[in-house]
Amino acid sequence: MQMRKGLRVPFVLSILLSTVALPLSAAAPDYKVVKTWKLGGDGGWDYLIADGESHRLFIARATRVMVVDTESGKQVGEIPETPGVHGVALDYEIGRGFTSNGKEDTVSVFDLKSLAVEKKIKVGSGPDAILYDPFSKRVFTFNGKGQDRNASAIDVSRGEVVGKIELGGKPEFAASDEKGTVFVNIEDKSEIVAFDPQKLTVKSRWKLTDCDEPTGLSIDRKNRRLFVGCGNKKMAIIDADNGRLVASEPIGDGCDATAFDPALGFAFASAGDGTITVVKEDGGGGFTVIQTVTTQKGARTMAVNPKTHQLFTVTANVGPRPERKVEPDSFVVLAIESTH
Repeated sequence: MQMRKGLRVPFVLSILLSTVALPLSAAAPDYKVVKTWKLGGDGGWDYLIADGESHRLFIARATRVMVVDTESGKQVGEIPETPGVHGVALDYEIGRGFTSNGKEDTVSVFDLKSLAVEKKIKVGSGPDAILYDPFSKRVFTFNGKGQDRNASAIDVSRGEVVGKIELGGKPEFAASDEKGTVFVNIEDKSEIVAFDPQKLTVKSRWKLTDCDEPTGLSIDRKNRRLFVGCGNKKMAIIDADNGRLVASEPIGDGCDATAFDPALGFAFASAGDGTITVVKEDGGGGFTVIQTVTTQKGARTMAVNPKTHQLFTVTANVGPRPERKVEPDSFVVLAIESTH
């Protein structure tokens, strides 16, 4: 290339450097499994939640909750006697945690520091997902057993159920905008219900487009976007103000959780086929799959640590149906990080 007269070398160098720097700053993440921690033990598993305040991971595990240090990978505690436990909710303000015990129709209340169980609260039939909403200062269990298709509202300061809300279908996971609206997927009707956590009234009911049996749900509170994991291998991205479908992105088979990292702007969908799909909003308001991470078969649930930006998922070798027994000493936690 012939250089034009009067074009100074420093200017040319700055152009070249900016050209080189652009792809580096805009480089896609490179998530991969960096650690595998073998915990073993019997029983299946469901939701998990990362406690960024004390670098702990809470794992719902059949009859108890396993508590794992996310720096060492060692189990540091356990919350016992939680039959059929599905999930854990954390309230840092009062220093308490809550478990949804699906086979007992109860919630265990435990101390976040000591992990000691303080009491059990009777809720609706078959509590599955559980959520703490800081706006109303209530914990919600989403009940889907038998004729119950509702959510129980627990006042955390009083430690008792203060009401319920009928949802009109089988609830799955939920998310809060922390401003007065809670959203929950209705699995059997492919809907999202938005309700008022104080008045316990339905505000909106939105039919999901091209989304079968919605399971995982997470939220970008700043940009008002909901990320729905669908049974037909799609992530439906929904406007949280009007229920409009913003985008639909391909994900793995058997998704049971989505998560959002607000600092990085990435949404994630974990699937039982052994993948985590990473989705990012582009500059024009659309969304793009930027990576598909290989995990391990059965790793369908997931948690993100918003402080360290790590992802965690769990799985095990499981035998054939109908027993589907977990093979001894095969249960593991996978820690996933990006090198960029």
